[in-house]
Amino acid sequence: MSRTGRDVLRRGSGLPAAAWGLAATAALAMAGFLADPYTLSAWTRILSLGLLAVSVAVLAGTAGLPSLGQVAPYAVGAYTTAILARHGITTGPVQLAAAATAAAMFCLPIGVAVARTRGITFLMATLAVGELTAVAAGQWTTVTGGTDGLAGIPATRPWWGAAPLVEDRAVYGYALTVAVAVTAAVWWTLRAPAGLLLHGCRDHETRMRASGHPVTRYLVAAYVGAGAVAGIGGALLVTGQRYVSPGDVGFEMSALVLLAVTIGGGRSLGGALAAVALVALVRDWAAATVPGRGPLLLGALFIAAVYVLPDGLAGLGRRRRPRPPVEAEVPSS
Repeated sequence: MSRTGRDVLRRGSGLPAAAWGLAATAALAMAGFLADPYTLSAWTRILSLGLLAVSVAVLAGTAGLPSLGQVAPYAVGAYTTAILARHGITTGPVQLAAAATAAAMFCLPIGVAVARTRGITFLMATLAVGELTAVAAGQWTTVTGGTDGLAGIPATRPWWGAAPLVEDRAVYGYALTVAVAVTAAVWWTLRAPAGLLLHGCRDHETRMRASGHPVTRYLVAAYVGAGAVAGIGGALLVTGQRYVSPGDVGFEMSALVLLAVTIGGGRSLGGALAAVALVALVRDWAAATVPGRGPLLLGALFIAAVYVLPDGLAGLGRRRRPRPPVEAEVPSS
């Protein structure tokens, strides 16, 4: 790797981001001991959506491919986990691996088809994939339960031989552990040479192709990897609520997560996680306080964020960092 590339990676993996991540993880862990069961259930669902937001942030922010269809691999992971559990396979690591694999295999042929598109074409193509997946979930009654969904899903076991996760606190702890581990793995990967290559595909695609890099293959790999992350998020959804239906994987969910990633700052995983929590809480609060006004409030939140925070929530930290002093050039005598 060139010296410039190493410098970029070094600046991108600064300590403040890691410190903020550790602080947020500690705060969420403490919340598990203090919150009531209803709040824990809500936060478990937010952690599931957080991984979906991470997958969208990888595509939109790092690879430059804004997607409205990541809910499709999210649905594949959720239904894979539900079907396995109903057939007696309740061990957490097995469910997570199966959900990630099924979602990645689902995304592979789609990624080959859509990785050559850009901009609004990619957005609409992925939207079509998401909508077709939601329709299939609603009509494939023998597998998905149709519009009634799959209920009565057995509880997940966090490890082989462990007791099932039936208490809200235990489920929350399991979801938090998985979400932190997956997000940390994605964070590390994006700061490795693979992430630098995706940055190059996003910002200098023509130059990358001229240098001999297989840009399409890189983007397909990013699409498949992001799909695996979304699939794990779907597995956490089933673990948390032990129920899944087409309503959990519809267009509203796609729009909500893309909105959250935009508010959080498309190139920041931490900003995406914080924003998805904010958007989900605003939606739930609006549904209970001003029924029927939730979309209006979310739209107002989006417009305000675009004007007040053009770089998203992640831009707040960058604004506060002082710029390094510029050394004046000394003219030669």
